Amino acid sequence: MSQIYLDRIDRVRNAMADQDVDAVLISLGQDLPYLTGYEAMPLERLTMLVVPRDGDAQLVIPRLEAPRVTPRPGVFEILPWDETDDPVALAASLVPGATTIAVGDQMWARFLVELLPHFPNATFSRAVEIVGPLRMSKDQAEIDALLAAGAAVDRIAAELQAGRIPLVGRTEADVSADLSARIVAEGHHHVNFAIVAAGENAASPHHHPGSRVIRENEVVLCDFGGTYDGYCSDITRCVFTGDVEAEAPDLAAAYGVLHEAQQAAVAAAVVGTPCQEIDRTARRIIADGGYGEYFIHRTGHGIGMEGHEDPYIVEGNDLPLAAGHAFSVEPGIYVPGRWGIRLEDIVVATADGPLPANNADHHLVSLT
Repeated sequence: MSQIYLDRIDRVRNAMADQDVDAVLISLGQDLPYLTGYEAMPLERLTMLVVPRDGDAQLVIPRLEAPRVTPRPGVFEILPWDETDDPVALAASLVPGATTIAVGDQMWARFLVELLPHFPNATFSRAVEIVGPLRMSKDQAEIDALLAAGAAVDRIAAELQAGRIPLVGRTEADVSADLSARIVAEGHHHVNFAIVAAGENAASPHHHPGSRVIRENEVVLCDFGGTYDGYCSDITRCVFTGDVEAEAPDLAAAYGVLHEAQQAAVAAAVVGTPCQEIDRTARRIIADGGYGEYFIHRTGHGIGMEGHEDPYIVEGNDLPLAAGHAFSVEPGIYVPGRWGIRLEDIVVATADGPLPANNADHHLVSLT
């Protein structure tokens, strides 16, 4: 296992050399476990991985947290600090004279502000420019973890579509709690979100489930996921609590357009295709169907150790897909005051074509 982290640190150093960066400083966020296997608690006490371009990587960590770290000799050294120490000064002392420093996006502002006087002549940049491209290209073990996470939430979606998760007469919050319990029961370590939005509430893409009682003959949008073996799941499926063709033919027609757009966007996600072209594919079909003004967000986001990470499937991102890129494809149509619908799969770009991590029924299932 240590070899994985050693290889990742080596790749970071290669990128540092290419970009003329003297030091990378990583605190909170998923870059830290990606490089060390250790996920820091979001404390006011500083934890920081210091990676010089030349020299050993060192993990500056509160002494009381050090027992939680799995030692990885040859990858990084553990440097505990005591309550009366100045951990920022300690971290700064490990890269004396650094003039180009990349810091993690999720480092607390207080720590960055305290670092600045130690490097009065330094230029600071974002460590995502160093670590981000590495994390974007998943290896086979990471892909396998994403597929396992996807299969787990697929099973929950199948229960929903089979009518085995009661909806009518329950509040959105109650159904959200039910989905959350099932996410954990399916082997996830924790729940990241469980959106349940009924009827007009589904027109809000990130609706917070509340006391609204689900009724007959309305759409229910369920978007849920968690973290499974360190990697995230994310799926959206909609069901209708009645006969959608008889009770809401306009909704059924819109969903037909959405379904076509989502499937076409997945098919377009081949290696070499610019990310924005996948967004354009979905958006073109939805616009041609007459719903363009109601598609109000990007088509997708990258996924891995974080629920949202590079690459983003959005207009303006001309990055070509590469093998190992993993991302959501989730177009939506949202009519304010009436209803909203979204269809989402996680997809991995491979040399053999797009590999969906989700295979639950893609239709708008009528629960009668």
